[in-house]
Amino acid sequence: MDKDFSFTVRDLPKPERPRERLQKVGPENLSVQELLVLVIGRGIPKKSVMMIAQELISRFGNVQAISRATLEELSQIKGIGLAKAAQIKACFELARREKMETDEENFDVKSPEAVFKLIGSSIKDKAKEHFKLILLNSRNKKIGISSISTGTLTTSLVHPREVFKEALAHSAASVILAHNHPSGDPEPSEDDLKITRKLVESGKILGVEVLDHIIIGKDKFYSFREKGLI
Repeated sequence: MDKDFSFTVRDLPKPERPRERLQKVGPENLSVQELLVLVIGRGIPKKSVMMIAQELISRFGNVQAISRATLEELSQIKGIGLAKAAQIKACFELARREKMETDEENFDVKSPEAVFKLIGSSIKDKAKEHFKLILLNSRNKKIGISSISTGTLTTSLVHPREVFKEALAHSAASVILAHNHPSGDPEPSEDDLKITRKLVESGKILGVEVLDHIIIGKDKFYSFREKGLI
């Protein structure tokens, strides 16, 4: 049998195996293949875990593409069933949440860039529009993030009643609106402009100030406050 085809972790000298190397030099010094080997755990007959990890890299090209792959796409690789695909997705989700927690600690309500960092990673690559609400107290401290709707934004989908119900339930003094554009272009549509005006006016009546509306694109954002529209 072809040696490359059957090469396994056990064929490596013990000090060079991923687990031992992680203990010795730390996870930051392992290759992507080694890290994937540790996540996947084991291979299948005639296909070692090292070959499965390498095929993942070859198929998707880089770590970011692997993180965005669906369970179905990951499971198409022989040796990665639903359970292992779920393990991979869970690892990336933990990393995303760790980053979000860091962004939350450094969140500055006056900075659109901070909103982009806080919300962007969770919705910028979504195939549908996701509308979120950042809730703030009277001292401009973040007290929560609420998901309001999913789907193409219309005045019927994002109704003031739904938006401000969340704000009032959490005793928010002000809010920041945020949603993504799946096209990657953050320029506001006519519906975006109408919805924002409607929500700003509703907020004034209810005593909940709308500080900004951030539209999140692929790698950039649009701030209504920066553009003088709020």
